Amino acid sequence: MLTEQDKIKHLYNRAGFGYALSDIQSGRSLSTTIEKLFSNKTYRSLQTVTFTEVESAKEKMKSSPKDAAKEIKKLLKDNISDLNNLWFQEMIVSDAQLQEKMALFWHSHFACRSVNPYFDQQYLDIIRKHALGDFSTLLFEISKTPAMLQFLNNQQNKKDHPNENFAREVMELFTLGRGNYTETDIKEAARAFTGYGFDKVGSFKFKKQLHDFGVKTFQGKTGNFNGDDILKIILDNKNCSTFLVRKIYSFFVNEQVDEQIVQSLSAQFFQSNYNIKQLMKTIFSSSWFYDEKNIGNKIKSPIVLLAGMFRLVPTTFTKPENVLFLQRSLGQVLLFPPNVAGWKEGKAWIDSSSLVFRMQLPQIIYFDKSLDMEPKEEIPEMYAAMQKIKSDYMKSFIAKKISVASDWTAIISHFMLSKSVTNDAAYFVLQQPADAMTLKAVVANSDFSSKQNEIKSTIINMMSLPEYQLC
Repeated sequence: MLTEQDKIKHLYNRAGFGYALSDIQSGRSLSTTIEKLFSNKTYRSLQTVTFTEVESAKEKMKSSPKDAAKEIKKLLKDNISDLNNLWFQEMIVSDAQLQEKMALFWHSHFACRSVNPYFDQQYLDIIRKHALGDFSTLLFEISKTPAMLQFLNNQQNKKDHPNENFAREVMELFTLGRGNYTETDIKEAARAFTGYGFDKVGSFKFKKQLHDFGVKTFQGKTGNFNGDDILKIILDNKNCSTFLVRKIYSFFVNEQVDEQIVQSLSAQFFQSNYNIKQLMKTIFSSSWFYDEKNIGNKIKSPIVLLAGMFRLVPTTFTKPENVLFLQRSLGQVLLFPPNVAGWKEGKAWIDSSSLVFRMQLPQIIYFDKSLDMEPKEEIPEMYAAMQKIKSDYMKSFIAKKISVASDWTAIISHFMLSKSVTNDAAYFVLQQPADAMTLKAVVANSDFSSKQNEIKSTIINMMSLPEYQLC
């Protein structure tokens, strides 16, 4: 039977990026922990580049073609390295763990790539700011961000020559799911979204001269609809609530979806006008969330794995680009989803090479071991030429060693009086209890030359176990 502390640990693993030493507080109840999780509001906007800087780089590219590659790489560095690292650090250190974890979910749900770092900032700010707000606001704002409009070709969506890409993905991937709309719905919605674009300063602009003002019939309703009208009709369809809740349940609870629970949650979600915070609070406060079948059954995504390690042991990278290398080597680079469908979860994260690399990673990082790993190849699906440049740029992050400074002070202090470092560390690091043979192997590979070395090596060995890949 799970103890209160077991449940709290499970909550931190699912609602955040793992259990940290600061999360251990004797006497705190599960209900108090849940309230604290929802009351933390340390969200801050992440800015690395201004629109003026982006435009200036573009102008230089026009005037000096020979310097184009250099300027593009500068833009990419701002985008992939700086913004990526800032957000990744927020996942590790922010008190608003649920806010950032929810934003990671929406990042895959509203999967988007942009070659413009300013557009990336806008997009990221929207999904982080509204991660726990109401879905309708998030949907309306995402549908008008330049990054998404560009990614899904809506700049080319004009009256008499509609481009259906944006309208199709809005329904298939963002709101209703397959089977809940028709090809006619796609065509009519595409007409409604004609003229949705952005101006030279990166702001949404409804271009009336490109919009089809004719009558459309969508989901059984007829009118002179624009894109906003289409989204309102979609939100009035209860299938939208069910589609979203099923996906959220799979991400936060269990990939084996309990349809009875999903139906109950989706009814509440729809009734609340798509209040995300209320939905998540219901999930984390429900007894079924803490059923044993829902604990330790999810394979950590690369971002969750890495962020969890660095919450466990505070770590600073001497070369920030090493973080990008690790993300790509493991198969999940923030701001660079594989396609518009986002990242696949679960077993999709694991293959023969990545599992071995995952288990070696703590030794590589904390014992300064050499690397023998090439980044995974990206398969560009849109903007092929630019993605090739991005891919080449990412290859520059190949490293033979990961140079870090890690702070073990708090962990060593916490375990110094422990009578059994192995057992206590196993409980602290792993979601599920380790068996006797596993703990015996950990002991055999630990360094007992001093109490400090025993604690450090035991923690690292625990993070190197297959069990650590689960949450």
